[in-house]
Amino acid sequence: MFLASEVENDRSFPCTITREKLTTLQVNLGYRCNQSCCHCHVDAGPHRREMMAPATLALIPEVLRARKLTTLDLTGGAPELHPGFRELVTAARELGVRVIDRCNLTVLLEPGQEELADFLAASEVEIFASLPCYSPVNVDQQRGGGVFAKSILVLRRLNELGYGREESALRLNLVYNPGGPFLPGNQQALEGAYKRELLAGHGVLFNRLLAFANMPINRFATALAAAGRLEEYRRLLVESRVEENCRRVMCRTLVSVDWRGRLYDCDFNQQLDLPPLEGGPARLEDLLARDPVGHPVAVAEHCHACIAGQGSSCGGAL
Repeated sequence: MFLASEVENDRSFPCTITREKLTTLQVNLGYRCNQSCCHCHVDAGPHRREMMAPATLALIPEVLRARKLTTLDLTGGAPELHPGFRELVTAARELGVRVIDRCNLTVLLEPGQEELADFLAASEVEIFASLPCYSPVNVDQQRGGGVFAKSILVLRRLNELGYGREESALRLNLVYNPGGPFLPGNQQALEGAYKRELLAGHGVLFNRLLAFANMPINRFATALAAAGRLEEYRRLLVESRVEENCRRVMCRTLVSVDWRGRLYDCDFNQQLDLPPLEGGPARLEDLLARDPVGHPVAVAEHCHACIAGQGSSCGGAL
């Protein structure tokens, strides 16, 4: 598996990625989550206690303003469990910044989160919701028993608020990822199947489906190694690479910040503690005065997952 101490820049990677104009700040607010999914590259779960400090959180609106960023992408763990989540969302929306909440859906049913759905709707937060399949059995295998049924309850509630309806400004996007060591199928075809099955079986509407490839790191890599399939999956990613995808990866216009305020070129590099290449901004506060445009992005073997097949980024297929 990939461990932080073993990760080095991959000189065999087929292209050099250079950051263009920065548009998106992706913030990991902490690793605490109400689920412990078998494919989670963050190793998030209820036992994790890492959370962004208030002083670091307060820097985020300043950076959004200084760099004139258009998108704040909030992730975790379950980002909604951070006590400063709603205050941060409000501050970003007051700046006119688009806010994405990477939501596991069931967090909206947690104690103390009874008004969360209403808050997200009132703030016009765009939701990227994890639902790795439209089959209850497949979802519960990946995410835990009963998760599918709870997710459907939350999706219906979001639909009631206007999410997922074409005539509404409230955007609800679902996220698919494979249940094993293979690449996701065609995103457009999967979206059609999801829409048919969820509407017919559960009366659920959504806007887009985003297909993600699983990263062979952390918890997913551990599971593959235990099954003797890690090297097989690594080979699949390398053999399926499409160099044209290098031109579309999100790390060209996105920078990731962890709960400690340290910067990385993407969320996956963050989990492997692969810092920006020498000379690049290293901490969140550095972005107040420094623009990372033109700086090369650090790549390693796991980056093949983003350029394999139809491509995979934080916004789905490339």
